Amino acid sequence: MRMGSGLWSRLGMLKGAPLPPESKLGKDAITALWIHCCFQFGASMSGLFLNLYLWRLTQNLVVNGVYNITVFLVTPFAFALGGWIAKKRDRMVTYRLGIVMIAIFYFMVVIAQEQVAHYYIWFAIFNGFAAGFYWTGYLVIQYDVSTEANRIRFLAVNMIVFNTAGLAGPALAGFIIQRSEGLQGYIIIFTLAFIMFLIAALVSFRIPKIQSHHKAYYLRFMGLVMHKNKRWLKALYSFFILGLFQGIMLFLPNIMLFRTVGREDWVGYLGVFFSALTVATGYVISRKAQKEHVRKYVLLSTTGVALGASLLLIQVEFWSVAMFMILFSICNPLAVNTLTSYYYRLIGTLPLKGQLRVESVVMRELFLNVGRVVSITLLLVLAHDMASIWLPIVLFGMAVMQYVCVFLIQEKQNAENSVE
Repeated sequence: MRMGSGLWSRLGMLKGAPLPPESKLGKDAITALWIHCCFQFGASMSGLFLNLYLWRLTQNLVVNGVYNITVFLVTPFAFALGGWIAKKRDRMVTYRLGIVMIAIFYFMVVIAQEQVAHYYIWFAIFNGFAAGFYWTGYLVIQYDVSTEANRIRFLAVNMIVFNTAGLAGPALAGFIIQRSEGLQGYIIIFTLAFIMFLIAALVSFRIPKIQSHHKAYYLRFMGLVMHKNKRWLKALYSFFILGLFQGIMLFLPNIMLFRTVGREDWVGYLGVFFSALTVATGYVISRKAQKEHVRKYVLLSTTGVALGASLLLIQVEFWSVAMFMILFSICNPLAVNTLTSYYYRLIGTLPLKGQLRVESVVMRELFLNVGRVVSITLLLVLAHDMASIWLPIVLFGMAVMQYVCVFLIQEKQNAENSVE
């Protein structure tokens, strides 16, 4: 890993004032970041344009909405199954299985081509399971390779890596699509994504398994844990609220951008710009953020996103969509990073001292995906096409709802619940 560490240093990602030893990232943490970088490069090319691919094939917002609802409905079941595999075998088994399944998913897209529109429900189900396995493994790995002292920094660096990989992917994909005949460019980028996911799977073997005798899966007892630990339950509610906004944002902005600019390559280039803003935010968070200011960070983030969403109420044109995405790219990462770091700290307060980390990740994803499904369903019920006035109204409403997270965060912990 010495070569990887040297390259990391040369990139100058984290230059500045010397960091205390306890804040520095370990070898496994850096390896995990490299794997996620490979994964995101493929995902940023393919995921960004998969919804546009369906849109180009069908010109139907309902198809996109139902596809994403299906993915988010399936994902919690995949998390539950992936969590069981992680407990019985190891989180790396679940992680690698997710990467391989995502690679197979895009390989099937390449084979099916235009037939994806006819079988999109089955593709959504498979994608939901693949994504569920991947994120079950990676979210547990994030907890394992970081510590209380460096976790907020690790998550911020993870955000930098995630979005830096996303800088080149959309631009390359947009360039290829714009210069290809018909929809052939989409097939090319799905093929490249397939290759990147295979590379990520191979690199994942550098992270060792954890030898543990604690293989019991306590998912059926999580209801009792929620009843006993109200602070943790409120954190789960905050992820439901976050999911209300995320569900729409995971597919709608790129379609809105495409409708206002009319070219896939410009959607890709704008994606590069928005990712660059997120990288800058991640760098600031990695250097300046403090875990004690959870509420303040979420409040600031929500205010910025809500302000951007309010511009769409005036009119849905390029200027308003672009301004909204700028504010979203700057502010939203702060809330996501803060809530995730806060939630990981709470895992340490649960019974069995960290042995419930897999179950906690599964429950987090359940609440997050329920929120995603609710918001997309509401959008489809109210807005039947992209010209509907309800589109910006629902988006603004979900953005404002994020203020509820501020009241769900309990920064001070009761002494009887603390294990720190």
